[in-house]
Amino acid sequence: MTPPPRDPSLLDEARRLAPEAVALRRAVHRDPELGLDLPETRRRVLGALDGLGLEIRTGRALSSVTAVLTGAADGPTILLRADMDALPVAEETGLPFASRTPGLMHACGHDAHTAMLAGAARLLAGRREGIAGRVVFMFQPGEEGHQGARHMIEEGVLEASGRRADAAFALHVHPNLPAGALRLRPGPQLAASDRFRVVVRGRGGHASAPHTTCDPVPVACEIVLALQTMVTHSLSADAKAVLSVTRLTAGTATGIIPDTAELGGTLRTLSEPTRKTLHEGITRVAEGVAAAHGAEAEVTVEPVYPATFNDPGFTDFVLRTAAGALGTENVDVLTTTQMASEDFSYVLRAVPGALAFLGVSPPGPAPHEAPSLHSPRMDMDEEAIASGIACHAAVALAFLAGGGPEPA
Repeated sequence: MTPPPRDPSLLDEARRLAPEAVALRRAVHRDPELGLDLPETRRRVLGALDGLGLEIRTGRALSSVTAVLTGAADGPTILLRADMDALPVAEETGLPFASRTPGLMHACGHDAHTAMLAGAARLLAGRREGIAGRVVFMFQPGEEGHQGARHMIEEGVLEASGRRADAAFALHVHPNLPAGALRLRPGPQLAASDRFRVVVRGRGGHASAPHTTCDPVPVACEIVLALQTMVTHSLSADAKAVLSVTRLTAGTATGIIPDTAELGGTLRTLSEPTRKTLHEGITRVAEGVAAAHGAEAEVTVEPVYPATFNDPGFTDFVLRTAAGALGTENVDVLTTTQMASEDFSYVLRAVPGALAFLGVSPPGPAPHEAPSLHSPRMDMDEEAIASGIACHAAVALAFLAGGGPEPA
């Protein structure tokens, strides 16, 4: 691939807009909100978009914001997305703008996503006369397990411009990549995510006489071990899957064998056949182990998000476009699939596009030593916000100028 010519103008303009974006990021970070109802975050986003000449709609069932920029000439439509919700994490960063809400934190970088997309909206609005087509800015709540993207699709975000979006792009910050680095890969980049719950029902009694009971605790423990074996023995060695039991609860006192024990966790897979095999396996193993001990197992497997699949042609387009805007030294193909999940997957199932990681490793530690996403100490280098603004803008401008991949 011939490296594209370097055009630093977008990054220079993004850096001029960065102070305003950083201020928005800090304001959102200071007042985190969970789930689908983010009234304060939405108010701040609407304030940041005010005066840009965008067609703005807010969600009916959730605190979403959809803003449409219409260019001076007709053309295709590209959707750019940012998620806005926080996590139930108690912040330990010590930042001067740390969360003021106990137990809540922007530990996944959605505050930065929001700020970067608002900055890109301002940059692109200033270039409206040179745009042929439309840009849909999708500010989404409820990414962290609440399927906010699916809700926004149901409310019409993909058709917000008056025609269905032709492509879609999103950025996700990554504190374990060098600040300003962009990484993505074609095909599955993030895993499908599912939740499971197993309730083991036995027969309780006095802890001094376990032979008179059907103790559910060792049964639950045996199920945990059997599930790990089930994964490795149900799949070929090259089929990636991660099953993690993250919760195991039982009992009320040390002298009492309880009637029930409960365990739960997550399943991450990259293909639908693997996903189906392991859904069936969780139920079969849990029920079988319980039955072997005279107990019963009630199993629930709840699908959460599908795998995030980057369109190969659009991925190549993003790599070339970002290299021109950010420098070839900052852009590369992601070498491995990540087993986290993302509800931008719902958008990418409907529209060709891609999600890319933007490095935001904070100054000081090496990137691999920095606190990861979802950590109570997660922090970022705010200078990378300008790179995110420039990347959003570069992808949109190049696509609308006809530089995107040929339709399949």
